[in-house]
Amino acid sequence: MKWSNIKYLVLRRIVQLGLLFLYFMGNAYGWKVLTGDLSASLLFQKVPLADPFAVLQIFATGAVVGVNALIGAAVIALFYGIIGGRAFCSWVCPVNMVTDLAAWLRRKLLIDRIERKVWISRNVRYYMIVLALIVSAVTGLAAFEVLSPITIFNRGVIFGFGAGVGLLVAIFLFDLFAVKNGWCGHICPLGGVHAIIGSYNLFRVKHNSENCTLCMKCKTVCPEVEVLGMIGKRSEFVAGRECTNCGRCVDVCDDDALGFQLRNFLENNTGGKQ
Repeated sequence: MKWSNIKYLVLRRIVQLGLLFLYFMGNAYGWKVLTGDLSASLLFQKVPLADPFAVLQIFATGAVVGVNALIGAAVIALFYGIIGGRAFCSWVCPVNMVTDLAAWLRRKLLIDRIERKVWISRNVRYYMIVLALIVSAVTGLAAFEVLSPITIFNRGVIFGFGAGVGLLVAIFLFDLFAVKNGWCGHICPLGGVHAIIGSYNLFRVKHNSENCTLCMKCKTVCPEVEVLGMIGKRSEFVAGRECTNCGRCVDVCDDDALGFQLRNFLENNTGGKQ
């Protein structure tokens, strides 16, 4: 397998595992690079980082939100809103490694070719945002944080896994046998939050239809395949907010028809709409 066909996949794994390593070392050995967890962290003991959705849930409970949490949420929202888009889901979230493994096995075991018996709307993740906020307001607890597989995975690496590992196994089996990319692509409310935050981010994949040979490898590996509706039709940026900027479509394209570029909202190039 050529490096060019796996480069973004390898880089994503380095980032995901590297972050988990830094969180572990911060707790176990007092490293000051990254302390806390994915819900709330301190970078070099100076820069606060916080999950905007976790902060929203805390607001919903009626609790007072600290200044550091507000600043941290703003930092994360600005980063993904301007640059990253929904990249948290594919470059940071550790559960992505579980769901990617399930998707890979689906292809290898030819499960994708079996008629799908279960269908879930991709809008469910947005309903889950509202539900989590309502439950948080009613119970006084940050509802999604209590059951979040992301939190379970992250804190499991730091403090050790417990019964929560069963939820990760359930997500793996659900994605493998029930719905392709079921958790990340349909249900996870944090994915919905990042899709909203990153709706207009600048760093996107662009399709060049002149180079495309319609091999459709990109659509085979894409976890949010509906965002590739321009394949075989026109040259343009992948503008759908559901795109996770994972780069797998770029990896598998041997025609140089897909690549990352900065969007220009101020001018429309002849090569396609911005």
